[in-house]
Amino acid sequence: MSVTQSWQRCRTAQFSASRTDAGTVITVDGELDAANSDQLVVYVERNARRAMRLVLDLRRLEFIGTAGFSALHRINVVCSAAQLNWAMVPSAAVERLLRVCAPDGILPVTTPSDEPLLKGAVTAGGSRTRPLLQLVTEPR
Repeated sequence: MSVTQSWQRCRTAQFSASRTDAGTVITVDGELDAANSDQLVVYVERNARRAMRLVLDLRRLEFIGTAGFSALHRINVVCSAAQLNWAMVPSAAVERLLRVCAPDGILPVTTPSDEPLLKGAVTAGGSRTRPLLQLVTEPR
């Protein structure tokens, strides 16, 4: 099984793709908003060609705006048109947005334990883990 990888830095986010014979895993790291959501759709279209399955790994996404939700919807349309089986693994920020913008569950969601493609995927940044605590300022 061969693995190919690519990375792209786009404003406040980094996209990486890992392709195998079984499918493609695209990892998004950082923040997804109006400044880079269109680039994510283009990146997914470019890297999902000829894939059997696509997994959009959003676990490292710390912020997603409504433009990011629009990008996820466009990715869903692109994958449907290409008859490409796909799903996303959301971060806490993505889960919050999906509860508000897509409570009917129209976008496909999976978990790391249910997704065999995630077991061998190599992502940009290696095995970096998220911090356990996030520092915020106290309200006045």
